[in-house]
Amino acid sequence: MTERRVSVKTAAVPDFSAARLAGIAVLVSLFSFLYYVRHADLLLYGDAIAHINIARRVFDSETPGLLQLGTVWLPLPHLLLIPFIWSKAMWQNGTGGSIPSMIAYVFGVVGIFRLVRGMLQADLSKEAGKDANTKPVAGVGAWAAAFAYGANPNLIYMQATAMTESIYLALFIWAVVYFAEFLRALQENELKERALTRCAWCLAGAELTRYDGWCLAGVMGAAVAVIALRRQQNRTHSSDDFDDRALRRVAAKFLLGIAVVPVLWLVYNGVVYGNALDFANGPYSAKAIEQRVGAPNPALHHAGVAALYFLKSAQLNMANGNWGRFWLAGAFGALVIAAWKLRAQSAALLLLWVPLLFYAFSIAYGSVPLHVYTWWPFATFNQRYGLQLLPMFAVSTGVLAASVFLLGTGGRHKGKMVAVMLALVVGSYASVWKAEPQCLAEARRNWVIRNPLNSAVQRVLARLPKNSRFLMDISEHVGVMEQAGIPLRQVVNNENHRVWKRPSDPEGLWERALADPPRYVDFVIAFDGDAVDRGANLTNLTELIEIHATGQPHARIYAARSAPNQSR
Repeated sequence: MTERRVSVKTAAVPDFSAARLAGIAVLVSLFSFLYYVRHADLLLYGDAIAHINIARRVFDSETPGLLQLGTVWLPLPHLLLIPFIWSKAMWQNGTGGSIPSMIAYVFGVVGIFRLVRGMLQADLSKEAGKDANTKPVAGVGAWAAAFAYGANPNLIYMQATAMTESIYLALFIWAVVYFAEFLRALQENELKERALTRCAWCLAGAELTRYDGWCLAGVMGAAVAVIALRRQQNRTHSSDDFDDRALRRVAAKFLLGIAVVPVLWLVYNGVVYGNALDFANGPYSAKAIEQRVGAPNPALHHAGVAALYFLKSAQLNMANGNWGRFWLAGAFGALVIAAWKLRAQSAALLLLWVPLLFYAFSIAYGSVPLHVYTWWPFATFNQRYGLQLLPMFAVSTGVLAASVFLLGTGGRHKGKMVAVMLALVVGSYASVWKAEPQCLAEARRNWVIRNPLNSAVQRVLARLPKNSRFLMDISEHVGVMEQAGIPLRQVVNNENHRVWKRPSDPEGLWERALADPPRYVDFVIAFDGDAVDRGANLTNLTELIEIHATGQPHARIYAARSAPNQSR
């Protein structure tokens, strides 16, 4: 009797880890969103209100169109907001502004997972051999990193608002993911053009979201250029079947792709506003705002001091008080381990430090002061900047968790050591929740200062006839109209003119309304020192009320035509 052997091919088991992680991230995002909606925390940041209203006026304005996007803030976040704030209710309560940020949060969590798992699997396979099963170790590191990123209390709050941090971080992370995959393929003498193309798309999105992306694109572009030139100069590192000309072509396309966005933005500023650097030195730039507000900058003209303030801000986003130092120490430890055990992928980890370079120079020379409550001037201002190092801290956590296995610790103690590390992360974040996340605390303090004046003005507007038209400078107090539910097309404002007509547009609706308010509007709202207060012809207007709020400019509301019955 002959024995018959049947060979059965074992099908690869699908890995649903990323899908499960995405599901968890969706739940975290939704529950936190509902919590902050219930506590009316979505519109605490003045910038969040501004982002929503910039997007809104693209279609809700006396002069609608893409030019309503303005010049200082980059346009992608506002374009993403438009479909979600078309609803008047979602515009008023800020929920529409949260949706792009929440989606980006989920993508960011999954991106961190993919980045760390790919890094670890690639280098561990090289060290242990291709047949070794490195997935469990890589999985431990990837889940640890995703947890450190997704559970951060400050990010959880920011992703529930219309702020741009969550969107930028997702694009930043995925740019590094695809760049790391390009590098891994290159080390195997393969040219993964699709990965570099996707990296370019992510970088272009980042460049259209925050100016941080310009610095990141510059660093990555320089890295790609160096790689292409080195392979050309040293062909001995290339196999016979590797086409160096194809690499140069791909590198050239990449460099061209990431250069297009800054060039187009400079051209747009130059053509429309007459100043290619209007976003940097124009009347609404950070430089102009700093001159008007006069906020102290302890790191002015000192990049080293600025770097220290930025690192301190990053630590305070990770842990309360001085406990953030342990995160920084762990990050440096992860760099050492990556350079020793994960040499091929340490470049990806280094890229996550790029925000330190950008903010050190931006704070010192770019008129964007950063305050942390533990250092002079003992206040909190722009604390959210420190979140840009969160991906670096998260990936470092993953590397440290995997290093328990990499460094050959006793088998039965490995799980316990990883559990201890995660417990430290939990404890760190618990301290942040207990003290209140710094980004949320800063937003609430600003709201307490800003809200009394806006609410007082809004209450007066609520008593005026429903379809009234207003003349108002919306640069600082556009939230008044949002709170009152008054469509922006009923407000003649400082964006209702042709900005390329310099120094002013005599035929513009804004200028004509300033010169003769009764002809165009029913009511005029002026705040001390704003464009209406300085430039409107207040002759023959009837002052209805003057509103005072501590620490805020006085507001005056005038009837432009006849005294109203103050009822809707």
